Amino acid sequence: MDAELLYKKLLEHLQMKVLKANPAKPIEIAGLAIGGAWIAERLARDLGLPSYGVINVAFHRDDYAEKGLAAMRSADSMATHLPFEVAGAHIMLIDDVLLTGRTVRAALNELFDFGRPASVELMVLADRGKRELPITADFVAEHVSVPDHQILALEKHSSDAKGDQYTFRFVLEERA
Repeated sequence: MDAELLYKKLLEHLQMKVLKANPAKPIEIAGLAIGGAWIAERLARDLGLPSYGVINVAFHRDDYAEKGLAAMRSADSMATHLPFEVAGAHIMLIDDVLLTGRTVRAALNELFDFGRPASVELMVLADRGKRELPITADFVAEHVSVPDHQILALEKHSSDAKGDQYTFRFVLEERA
């Protein structure tokens, strides 16, 4: 599966949403750390948006006790940053891969710590379809089938010296 092609599908869909949005109530985008934040950053640049948010779910994970220090390092490396007023906003959550729905649940908990949005939609590059919670994406670039013993991971590859221009690619990793 071609992550760049999936990104372009997501970009085209979001362009239509942004064009149809009420200028008085713009759509804000926020990516789930880490892959979703990479996508949100590039979407903001490609759409000419003034900002994008990052949501780190480390402290709202239901497996926080198991993740321990790994969750802490994740929170330190890419902290939640929402440069817009959450209360009353129309927010598009962006993530790379949707699997069980637990990360999205944690992201909603983190988001609501900052206020009550008017609406929240979810867009993902890939949906693996193994839900444990009643969560579904509003837009999926592609439904994929990956063996349970593997993880579908998004990688970011810089195409310039400064790292401002980059492309995406998916890799399959063995689950630890």
